[in-house]
Amino acid sequence: MKDFIQRNRKLVGAGSAIGVLVIGFLAFGVFGIHTAFIDNEVSEAGPVFASGASVEQDADQPVTTVTSEDEAMEEEDDAMEEESAEPADDGSAPQIQTIASGSFSASSSYDGTGDINVLTDGNQTFLRFEENFSSDNGPDLNVYLRANDGSGEFIDLGDLKGNIGSQNYEIPADVDLSRFSEVEIWCVRFGVGFITADLMST
Repeated sequence: MKDFIQRNRKLVGAGSAIGVLVIGFLAFGVFGIHTAFIDNEVSEAGPVFASGASVEQDADQPVTTVTSEDEAMEEEDDAMEEESAEPADDGSAPQIQTIASGSFSASSSYDGTGDINVLTDGNQTFLRFEENFSSDNGPDLNVYLRANDGSGEFIDLGDLKGNIGSQNYEIPADVDLSRFSEVEIWCVRFGVGFITADLMST
């Protein structure tokens, strides 16, 4: 073997170089190993619903400052006049409610933490990862809602947008959250779960 290597150094060297290139291509190009060493940080605002409701809008409450009793009475009279001048609107603006929440916990192999909330306006529902979310990164990570009955069923909410920071995922209207109550960061390429969180009704 030594004699063969000595006689064919150039051939062996070329073969070794090709082998390294193939291994590098598989590791980085196919399996995406490098993603485990790179953080992908995102910062999405709260979800905006098709109804027009948004977390930011609900957080903005009108503030009225009263400097005297006379001014308070004048403001009340003005408000009554405006109400009588405008036709009554029986429809109410959509309100966003938090119907479930939870926190990620680390697994035996992967680290992660952060709070999650399920927000709805009565028509649409979103799963929101709050800004304190952080997880180990990896290739081909998706967000799953898993059934809590041991059936192995899951709902794929799409690619994980980033392993750090706030982000939103719309939940299909027909999903029963009393059954699909486990949120999991799942590596599709290797069939491995990273971190999980149990949703609890609020």
